[in-house]
Amino acid sequence: MNEDFLHYVWKYQLFSIHNLKTTHKESITILKPGTHNHNAGPDFLNTQLKINDQLWVGNLEIHLKSSDWYAHNHEIDENYDAVILHVVWEDDASIFMKNNKPLPVLVLKDFVLKSALNNYTNLFASKQVWIPCETEIGSIDNFTFENWKERLFFERLEQKSDAMNALLGVNNNDFEAVLFQVLAKNFGLKVNGEAFLDLACSFDFLILRKVSFNEQQLAALLFGQAGFLEETIENEYHQKLKLEYQYLKHKYNLHPIANGQFSFFRMRPPNFPTIRIAQLVGLYHLHQNLFSKILKIETLKGFYELFEVTINPFWKTHYTFDKTSKASPKKLTKSFVDLLLINTIIPLKFLYKKSRSEVNEIEFLEIIQKIKPEKNSIISKFDEIKITSKNAYETQALLELKNNYCAKKLCLQCAVGVRLLGRK
Repeated sequence: MNEDFLHYVWKYQLFSIHNLKTTHKESITILKPGTHNHNAGPDFLNTQLKINDQLWVGNLEIHLKSSDWYAHNHEIDENYDAVILHVVWEDDASIFMKNNKPLPVLVLKDFVLKSALNNYTNLFASKQVWIPCETEIGSIDNFTFENWKERLFFERLEQKSDAMNALLGVNNNDFEAVLFQVLAKNFGLKVNGEAFLDLACSFDFLILRKVSFNEQQLAALLFGQAGFLEETIENEYHQKLKLEYQYLKHKYNLHPIANGQFSFFRMRPPNFPTIRIAQLVGLYHLHQNLFSKILKIETLKGFYELFEVTINPFWKTHYTFDKTSKASPKKLTKSFVDLLLINTIIPLKFLYKKSRSEVNEIEFLEIIQKIKPEKNSIISKFDEIKITSKNAYETQALLELKNNYCAKKLCLQCAVGVRLLGRK
């Protein structure tokens, strides 16, 4: 038993409301259960009750035990002075109001519907399941689940946007600068993401703006700041970049990030940090005002075309500076662009629109619903329990469901859990 269950039972009135009585045998008539308060203070606000024939309007507090009132120090908190009813599972202590009269108490376990209690027990009984409702989630009606998935998708989008919002403050609300930083992080994927972010934050974005028209200077800036031009390598391209970087380093007082941050271990060559940096160079040499262009694009095809960039011919026959390889174009694949859209482009565009009160949810849904579903261990497990995904919109929603509801066992705040618990 936990307090969230009692909140749920009170909110949805899953108890017999007839012949309700306080512990002092006073009759209770619920006129309005109140508004669930998720912030500090009493659990339900603006509750209306009749206790005997007296009308009461105020707040309501819920605890497992009456003594929790003192354990939580409510007796010294004026926010609780307007509590008109104390709802508990077990009454183990008397609570007094400021006028020294006992606070009315309702012991909920005497009135909870058996079906609600059984559903709750069944949902949380098994410890050896991947998610609490894995045997029942497939039975949820389509209307409930589809509406919940949309809410989950936008919750996840908000979280990603909030993380980017912190970078905006550091970059004087320059969306172009923030785009470069979060884009660089995602170019590094999970293994090199933080190293790429360090690289992108290691110099003022104004410098990149100035050198982006010159492909060699831009390459020297990024490879130099990443520390890949510190060694002496006997090839002409590396030597040119090294010389160019020495000039930029002196001109802009640059300091490369610490050596050894980038990993090549157990990575497929197309994901080597050297190749990803080369692709970033190609992207920012082609598009000097990338975020401005992103704001104008409204189709998935348009984004794929935006990221059709070529890299310096040197990299077509290299994966690192010191070894040649079989020639390949090393273009950004559609699957990689999908990752950039999911984790960078869409969240940042959402943040921009939100800052200007111009969010059109349909615009974001139309893009994300055209992107192929992601492949990872969580989505595979949902597939196993017959919850399949047609697109990235659904996989993003399921990731949010698993990570922020199922894993935390917040079933009582989940539309699926609420639906299951409310069954007769």
